[in-house]
Amino acid sequence: MGLYSVFSLLIALHFFLYHGVNSFVQRSDLISTRFSSTAFTRSSLQMQANSPPPYPVRIAVMGGGNFGLALSSISARKGFPTTILVREQEIADSINTNHTHPRYMRDVKFPPTLRATTNPQDCLPDATYIVHAVPVQYSRKFLNSVKDYIPPGTPVLSGSKGIETSSLGFMADILKETLGEERPYAFLSGPSFAREICEGVATAVVIASEDLLLARDLATLLSDGNFRVFTSRDVIGVEIGGAVKNVIALAAGMCEGLGLGTNAMSGLVTRGCGEMRRLGLTLGARPSTIAGLSGVGDTFGTCFGPLSRNRQFGYRLGKGETMEEILASSSEVAEGVDTSIALVNFIKQNCKGYRLDLKYPILFGVADILQGKLTPLDGLKGIMNMPFLMENFDER
Repeated sequence: MGLYSVFSLLIALHFFLYHGVNSFVQRSDLISTRFSSTAFTRSSLQMQANSPPPYPVRIAVMGGGNFGLALSSISARKGFPTTILVREQEIADSINTNHTHPRYMRDVKFPPTLRATTNPQDCLPDATYIVHAVPVQYSRKFLNSVKDYIPPGTPVLSGSKGIETSSLGFMADILKETLGEERPYAFLSGPSFAREICEGVATAVVIASEDLLLARDLATLLSDGNFRVFTSRDVIGVEIGGAVKNVIALAAGMCEGLGLGTNAMSGLVTRGCGEMRRLGLTLGARPSTIAGLSGVGDTFGTCFGPLSRNRQFGYRLGKGETMEEILASSSEVAEGVDTSIALVNFIKQNCKGYRLDLKYPILFGVADILQGKLTPLDGLKGIMNMPFLMENFDER
């Protein structure tokens, strides 16, 4: 071995020992380590977006609602064996036989590689990756009912957004408390209406994980020509955006229902994004995350998109319907309704300062409206008549 080769080897060895194994792996664009369903470590080469992974992949999706259907259709569309866990045999039979859901998006045909089951034993123990798409308020009970079927090393990707009313925890907290702290987790968020995903409309989202290699592997698995996944390490930033945007959408819908005009609605949404940023900075989120797909991006889609359940809920409130009337006639969950009150309680518990209602007037105002303390008109008037302040989104 020549002197130059020895010198190069010594430099590489010094870098490895000085920076540590984890740092060495994080700086490599070549090696990706992932846990398999049998709890041993599997190494894979980093793949191009449309390249198949160098190991067998089986996807299990927990939750048969709109978003569970959308996420399962993505992996099935790419040819990965995908099983969706649903509650009712009628739904499973319809997906397996007709490739349609009898209640949600009934006109959408799902890929034949998508199968459905009501038995967790049929899909969870052998899954390479598990996707969680159960609404936040029902997640803890559901996860406790299936946790014994999930091997310790299997990664879990969550597509659920919001804050649990009982614990004031985000999905990261709920998952770790039910499935264990050591398991690898990732969180998907961004402007992603289920119907548009199922119809193959161009969509961009972000997957955040403390393990960036997991986020990259999942991005590679799910990305195709119409579904683009970016990656991030900022889990709290992604979760804050996914929760707060639904509350802002309720306010935007009320504004529209009251006929207050585009100027008012645009100003309201912008100030709502400012409150999202303030909360994110307080909790350690990166400003770029709040300004990205899971924050401002998802907020725009939810506030202005015609498919938004939260916007529609707020619109009906603005038109004069009561909470009871709207809930009685809705078959789908508007996550912002429960999240709104939980979010205010979370802010009171975790944020310091005088008059938090002045720092978060939209978030507090929506909660007051939903609790019947204010009418939608009085609530929005109160927001417009706040004390004169500088437009400062960086103040905590």
